[in-house]
Order: sequence, then structure tokens, then C-alpha cells
Amino acid sequence: MLYWLIKLLVADPALKLVLRPWVRGLDHVPARGPAILASNHLSIIDAVVLPVVVPRRITFIAKAEFFTGRGVKGRFSAMFFRGIGQLPVDRTGGRAAEAALAGALAVLEDGELFGIYPEGTRSPDGRLYRGRTGVARIALRSGVPVLPVAMVGTEKVIPKHRVLPRIRRVGVVVGAPLDFSDRSAQADDETVVRAVTEEVMAAIRSLSGQEYVDEYAARAGVNQQLARRRGRDAPER
Repeated sequence: MLYWLIKLLVADPALKLVLRPWVRGLDHVPARGPAILASNHLSIIDAVVLPVVVPRRITFIAKAEFFTGRGVKGRFSAMFFRGIGQLPVDRTGGRAAEAALAGALAVLEDGELFGIYPEGTRSPDGRLYRGRTGVARIALRSGVPVLPVAMVGTEKVIPKHRVLPRIRRVGVVVGAPLDFSDRSAQADDETVVRAVTEEVMAAIRSLSGQEYVDEYAARAGVNQQLARRRGRDAPER
């Protein structure tokens, strides 16, 4: 109920008025039944823009810290993230991957849409980075189709490390479903898992037109931060 209140009364009117999002390929989203939406990740607003343009509820996985804060701010954060369809999962422990997988499968077993960012975090520079294998494990275990999704221009609204937004039009492209059900029996084969992940990332890239980097985004982001820090700390000559 809270999801629809936030979507219909807050997110939909605000984003449609300010960002005027356009969408292509919405007919690929099934009217009912489970599907996995695998998207690139350019900005913090991606998790709001995608649910605005898709008429069905989408559930994403979010780190548990968003739901456990104290005081008024903590309670508001928990209410907001639950309200926009975020599923709290502890991603720091050794069993984090299993918890995330179980949460995703439960959503799909209920016939709902599950959203995931295969890169694992926001792109540090707008390029598309190597996908983590969670999307493949979920698809192979569930037998549910994967819809590749490209967010377009969201990084220009709230770039990483920027607080105040810029007013820019954004877009969403939804691709044709990818069916991996014929490989479900090989869900534990790491070669197959990686191959499926690469197929999903290739489909996202074909929609977004991004340059692809065969490196994990989180590692690349850390390397870029270290490089900037070294540049600041370098002695003047």
C-alpha cells in the first residue's frame, strides 16, 4: 500500500513534471507474472525513475543499513525505502549472497517483478562495468526471463558526489526478454553462470550504447578515488 501511495502521489507527479522521463520497450514488461529487470546503474535516482515508468511494482534489494537507522531520520529512511519497493538484505556477512538470492526468489515466486543492478553499484564514470553473477543465479534458479534495461541520462541529474540535482530529461529503454530456462539444470556450473551474466550485460550495453569495461565498478571507483587523492597530495614542482 505504501509503495503505491509514494508512487502515485509523490514520485509519479514529481518526476514526470520535472524530469519528463521517456520510455521505449515498455511492451516487453509482462502485464502479469514474474520477470527480472536487469539495469545499468548511473545515478541514485535510477531506483525511482524505473518504477515511475513501469506500471507494475518492482522490488529491489537494498543494503540493510537503509532500514536500521535511529531517530526520525532512520525511521523516515526505512519507511521510504520500503515504500519504493526495496528489500532489506544484509550484504556484509558471509551468507549475504544466499540471503539476497532467497529474497529475490521469494519475490519471483509471488509472481512479481524483481529489479537488480548487475554492476553491483553505481558506475563511477558513466561507463558500463563487469556484471556480478547474482542476476544469472537468480535467472537460472527461477527459470524467469530477464528484461535488460538501460537508464539514459540519469547520471546528468544527480552525478556521483553531487548533492543538488540538475534538471535534465531522462529515459528508460526496456529490451526483449532473455530466456535462460534451458540452462536451469546448470545453475551451479560457474562457467554457465558467468556466460549468462555476460549475455545480460551485452544486452544492456546494446540498449545503452555505453562503453564497456571488463572490471567491477566498485573496484574501479576505489581506484579512481585513490588516483584523485594521489593527485591532490602530490607536491608542487
